Formats: sequence, structure tokens, C-alpha cells
Amino acid sequence: MIKILTVYGDMLLVALGRTILLALLGLFFACIIGLFFGILGVLKNRVCNIISQIFVDLIRGVPMIVLAFFVYFGIPYYFNTIIGGFNVTLSALQAGTICLALNCGAYMAEIIRAGILSVDIGQMEAARSLGLSYGMAMRKVVLPQAIRTMIPTFINQFVITLKDTSILSVIGFPELVNTAKNVQANTFMAFQTWAIVGVMYLIVITILSRSAKVLERRLNVGR
Repeated sequence: MIKILTVYGDMLLVALGRTILLALLGLFFACIIGLFFGILGVLKNRVCNIISQIFVDLIRGVPMIVLAFFVYFGIPYYFNTIIGGFNVTLSALQAGTICLALNCGAYMAEIIRAGILSVDIGQMEAARSLGLSYGMAMRKVVLPQAIRTMIPTFINQFVITLKDTSILSVIGFPELVNTAKNVQANTFMAFQTWAIVGVMYLIVITILSRSAKVLERRLNVGR
């Protein structure tokens, strides 16, 4: 184990950094996707509700490894071969970000929808009675209150997204699991290699989980 840390420690730390970067990128775009479909889900419009539900059910119903292969291999093939006239290529980082954003975005949509619905409907009615448009009332009154309750859940979703990055080793992104496979192949020390990787994940995820709990306590005190 000491040999692995000495020779490959820097490589594993760099891979951990890539893992965190990929998770952050995925979560950033997932928040945008989730906000869009989450708001669609609470609008008083049946068509918008159906669109939101179809997106959530479709993405959540597909295993992420299948989604990763579809984005990385399927989308370029579709544009370059089936349609033709395109030269679409996706790097492992781009495909991984899209995959995580879609997968996490479906869950974020439900989180945001539930957060908005948790705000008393009287808040929206009061804002509308003061002359605010629906969009302004949502942005200025409802969403700030909803986000307050959603922040701990966002952190928990980031933890899940961080662990899901390990699946993207199948498309060759050099995150922590993929790098650990190379270390194991070079050292033939499977137990030690994966023990180190497990501890690295455990440290990061424990810090994030504890941060979520601390933040949740502070938000509850402030209410």
C-alpha cells in the first residue's frame, strides 16, 4: 500500500480532482435542467406537466451505464451516419457531463418540484395580488423559500452524483475508478489499490454528508 501511495499517489489525487470536477459540471447543468422541468411540473398546464413527467420517467427508467453508452456512441453515430453530413465527436468529459446532467437533472426536477410545492400556496397568491406576474412571483417569492429547504438535498444529490462518476469509467474518462484500474494492472495489488480508492471516496463523501447535516441544522434554527 505504501508503494502505491508513493508511486501512484499523485496520479490518484489528480484522478480524484477530475472526478470532483465532473460531478460539479454535471450538477451545475443538472440544476438548470431540473429547474426547467421542475417548474414545468408545477405549472397549471396539463401539457407542461406531462412533458415534465415524461422526461423524469424516461431518464430515471434508463440505467446510467446505458445512458452513458447512448450519449458517447449513439449520438455521434446518429448525426454522422444516420443523418449524415455531420462530424460530431464527443470527448469522454463532454459525454460524461451530458450523461450526469441528464441523469441528475431528472432527480433534481423532482426535488425542485417538491420544494416549490412545499411553499404555502398563499405566498404565490399574495405575490400575485400585489401585481407581480407569475414568473416574477416565482422568482422573487416562491423559489427563494423553496431553495432554502432544498439546499441539504442538493448536497445529498451531489454525493450521489459523485459516486455515479465511477460508472463513466466505461467510456474511458480518467476519473478515479478508471485510474485505479490502471494502477491495479501495473502493480497487481488489487486489494490495496481498491482499499485506497475506497478511503478516498469515503473521505470526500463523509465531508459532504457532514456539511449537509450541519447546513440543515443551521437552516432549521434560522426558521
